[in-house]
Amino acid sequence: MASACNSALLKRIGFKWRRDAANPVLPPQPDGPDGSYRCMNPFVLRLGDEYRLYYAAGDAGGQHRICLATSSVTDLTAFRRRPPILDNGAPGAFDARWCVLPYVHRFGDKWHLYYTGHEGSKLGLQSFPGIGLATSDDGINFTKVSAEQIITGDQTAEFPNNRGIAGGGTILEFPAPGGGIRYRMYYTLAVGTSSNDVRVDQEKHCAVCHSDDGIHWYDHRIVMSPRGDVTNEDIAVAAPCVWRDGNIFRMLYCGIGTRWGYYSISEAVSADGYRWERGEGDENLSLTPERDSPWESQMVEYPTLIPEGDDLRLFYCGNGYGATGIGTALAKVEHSTCG
Repeated sequence: MASACNSALLKRIGFKWRRDAANPVLPPQPDGPDGSYRCMNPFVLRLGDEYRLYYAAGDAGGQHRICLATSSVTDLTAFRRRPPILDNGAPGAFDARWCVLPYVHRFGDKWHLYYTGHEGSKLGLQSFPGIGLATSDDGINFTKVSAEQIITGDQTAEFPNNRGIAGGGTILEFPAPGGGIRYRMYYTLAVGTSSNDVRVDQEKHCAVCHSDDGIHWYDHRIVMSPRGDVTNEDIAVAAPCVWRDGNIFRMLYCGIGTRWGYYSISEAVSADGYRWERGEGDENLSLTPERDSPWESQMVEYPTLIPEGDDLRLFYCGNGYGATGIGTALAKVEHSTCG
């Protein structure tokens, strides 16, 4: 019953994205405060009339750090950039080479910034051994809570010996039994191991875990896996951006497939946030590379969403995993219910 409902919703309320003519709205700026040769992994918050766009910036030496740019909600052509707000860890740390995939959520009077570390080894996806945490009183000045990761990639029953994990997902809040809040985090389980077979090398799954305090996370489950018969996601599914729409759950996620060889963005729908429907074949494709585009002809990836009036605003990055920067698009949403 739920499956039939989900499938019907998926077919009825697919997004029609209107790309911004000014894209990319946040291109790399090597001579700017972030020193960026790459802008990737956007995550957006709105505070009053201002957008805060957190992202990962890659410098000339290949190091990646968490950065922040702000703009007026009414003008996305004039982002104001800051120097990096979160630096790499010490040599040998899980985040010694990269801090990427920021996600920011408020817990009481503290802002939590979750990020993914790259240790600097040459183990492919297994070089991303954990998700770290930094906290802040103002959402701008962050301090790491530990030199160690707080979430590791070996917590699911299916892949108990895995190391690779990546954030860039979503945190949702639910009433906890007995009172309080229970948090649900969606993330990417990166299980690929170095191989000439891209299906082995780049294998990723969408997963979820739970917490009562935003620090200790448990009950890790895989909620979505690649589909071998769908060529836009027969290699990997990743970066689940999940939100509630009435009494259903919706998701935008990235798929890697043999069709393009890189990322595209697709939709899924669920009655409970754990069992997801994607429809038949590639009917759930939401945003694809544009062959003639100077900045997104190769790939579109890492979606983050925010309501804007009667629309949803999407931020995402383009070619070369953000080597051409971050763009935006809008879509009308018809709110629907299941039942």
